[in-house]
Amino acid sequence: MGMPQTAEIWTAEQIRALPDDGLRHEVVDGEHLVTPAPRALHQIAISELEAILRPYVRERGLGRVIFSPADIELDRRTLMQPDLFVTRKVRVRTWKDAVPLRLAIEVLSPSTARADRIVKRRRFQRAAIECWIVDLDARVVEVWRPGDKRPEVAAERLEWQPEPALPPLVIDLVAFFREAHADE
Repeated sequence: MGMPQTAEIWTAEQIRALPDDGLRHEVVDGEHLVTPAPRALHQIAISELEAILRPYVRERGLGRVIFSPADIELDRRTLMQPDLFVTRKVRVRTWKDAVPLRLAIEVLSPSTARADRIVKRRRFQRAAIECWIVDLDARVVEVWRPGDKRPEVAAERLEWQPEPALPPLVIDLVAFFREAHADE
């Protein structure tokens, strides 16, 4: 009989100590996640979302819109790099200042789908962080709020209301996906 296999439990400190190899290293609940550099479409989508979110967040003093690389440490066994995120604080000098997050956004790539859609999304939810999963191929956004068992799937428009007293930000997803994909 063979020996049972055990998975190594990683920490945020161990991830930070890794040499720079051009890959994205994250750890979620002790699971080491490694992904290659994103494709151009992925980065274009992040840029477009940042341009949509930034004026809304800035005008209302809600925090900052920031894109990775970033070391968002939720606990000693969880260090993530959301593609795009919104802090709750306007003044962010270190990554510790960025936590807790108001919103985390992951743009799916073929190499990141499992980590983004399942592992990271569940961890964001447990930390009471709303998470958007942007599926560029299907042209939909899955909106996961803390406690959700199933996402709200938005294809035409997405409303984000980070605080009940504020009017929502309305995102035209058809226009967003058209711009990201450079459709004519």
